[in-house]
Amino acid sequence: GLNTEAFRHADKTLEYSLNAIKNQGYRYCELNMLNGRDLLSEAGYYGAVSMERDPLEVRDIVKGYGLKVSAVSAHAPMAQPEVSIPFLTRAIEYADALGARCVCTDEGVVPSWMTKKQAFDLIYYTLRRVLPAAERHKVHIALEPHQIYTVKLKTYLELLKLVESPYFSCNPDTGNVFMAGEDPYEFLEAIAPRIVHVHAKDIGGVEMDDRGKVTGVPSGCACGEGVIDWKRVVKILQKAKFKGVLSVECGTEAQGASSIKHLRKVLKEA
Repeated sequence: GLNTEAFRHADKTLEYSLNAIKNQGYRYCELNMLNGRDLLSEAGYYGAVSMERDPLEVRDIVKGYGLKVSAVSAHAPMAQPEVSIPFLTRAIEYADALGARCVCTDEGVVPSWMTKKQAFDLIYYTLRRVLPAAERHKVHIALEPHQIYTVKLKTYLELLKLVESPYFSCNPDTGNVFMAGEDPYEFLEAIAPRIVHVHAKDIGGVEMDDRGKVTGVPSGCACGEGVIDWKRVVKILQKAKFKGVLSVECGTEAQGASSIKHLRKVLKEA
């Protein structure tokens, strides 16, 4: 699969992105969700989807390009329940209507004045509020490493233990974990049984200078052109009997085309 983030800077419509994803040979797309309306998106300058739009209309548009939606990207600050609870609840409903089985999210930007205990208490509250909806719709809340607690394996595992639910699962992001200074392979092995979706992100070039200083990057380089060992990643996922989607996150349409060629080769050899 390919995340529509690859077209974020292309000033193109959702339909343009879906057509390119299809033509590059991908089978799945991952959509980025918005609250309310956005002028640039409405004007067709990028393909984020407003959750005020009829999800069945969007589902039919995606289907018209021969694609399926692997997940919706609905990052909400779970340490800020007044924002995250309505946002994630709507994203769960939207994902179900689209036929996607997971909502990718993280703990969001945690206010600087908030202690870890305070943040975890609020995240616990958010999860207790949204997971019943996830269970009813059979849509996974897939925790992504992207902020201060999720990018560190120790605290990521602590978050996973906050609430028990078969629909509280994992969406690892190989690039974010690497950029945070962690070992992406150790990370994958530790959470492998709970992985339902994977952000396939490679890292290379000038981004490398920020390793250990950031909690991730919006998009990486083409898979196979950076530091991530995709053969090793696939081996870990195969051992865990992972049956989900590798959703590529890269910065440009050209990188998307290069990524699928590399990943197809890796999967064929595996």
